[in-house]
Amino acid sequence: MVDKIEHSHLDVGGLSLHIAHVGKGESGTVLFVHGFPEIWYSWRHQMIAVAEAGFKAIAPDLRGYGLSGQPTEPENTTWDDLVADLLAILDSLSIPKVFVVGKDFGAWPAYDLALNHPHRVLGVVTLGVPFISRNLDTDTLPEGFYILRWREPGRAEADFGRFDVRRVVRTIYILFSRVEIPIAERGQEIMDLADSSTPLPQWFTEEDLDAYAALYETSGFRLPLHMPYRSLLKGTAPADQKVEVPALLIMGEKDYVLRFPGMEDYVRSGTVKQFVPDLEIVYVPEGSHFVQEQFPEQVNHLLIDFLKSHL
Repeated sequence: MVDKIEHSHLDVGGLSLHIAHVGKGESGTVLFVHGFPEIWYSWRHQMIAVAEAGFKAIAPDLRGYGLSGQPTEPENTTWDDLVADLLAILDSLSIPKVFVVGKDFGAWPAYDLALNHPHRVLGVVTLGVPFISRNLDTDTLPEGFYILRWREPGRAEADFGRFDVRRVVRTIYILFSRVEIPIAERGQEIMDLADSSTPLPQWFTEEDLDAYAALYETSGFRLPLHMPYRSLLKGTAPADQKVEVPALLIMGEKDYVLRFPGMEDYVRSGTVKQFVPDLEIVYVPEGSHFVQEQFPEQVNHLLIDFLKSHL
């Protein structure tokens, strides 16, 4: 399956961006934007499905991730840089308009693209994260909350540095596939919340882990820790902005992000539609934060239905 996917590098402002791509695109183009600890490979199931449905699928490794180049000063990377990279990919390939699909923090550049360049976007699909400000409410969460820990300069580096890259990715995948928000006790680090005997999720194979580990071996974690975790309070979109394009939110009922303070009410009450009026919300009953890998056929069906209904 993955063998059908092709790979290219594009020069974007002197930075080499790796893109995975498949499909001829008779029906249009779908741009996939990964989150953390993900990479282009996270979209393998969706890329093949949309290609078979007549679309061209493009999934970059974001700058500083996987096979894409590292910026000279990673800590100066901004959210606007990510959007500019996505636009540059479209321009390089002469693609006028796309559907954009974002997972986890990839939801932010996906929505930023739709807000600031609506003439380039046919629709937005996000998984695991709805349209929200990047100024997350963490006041009611303990100091062991993983985002607070990873925001601290040097803290995650020391924590991750105790293990090889494969073990780090393995542990984060296990933690992020749970219902509970990853929170460490005092005197404990986030990597201590699972050990080598903790099994991988059933839908995530050792071969999948190998693929992720190889890509993070290449890139390391320097930019991933900066973007998103140490950039969450920067470049917040104005509160009065509205997303005018059609949108779909796919949320696993067992996604730990729904347990963030106020998140479940924000989504279920429909408050999110104040910002995204043309939004359809679909819940996957047993879905985790990695719903697109856990239940690929269901997600593919939802995705392709959305794409075809908004051509």
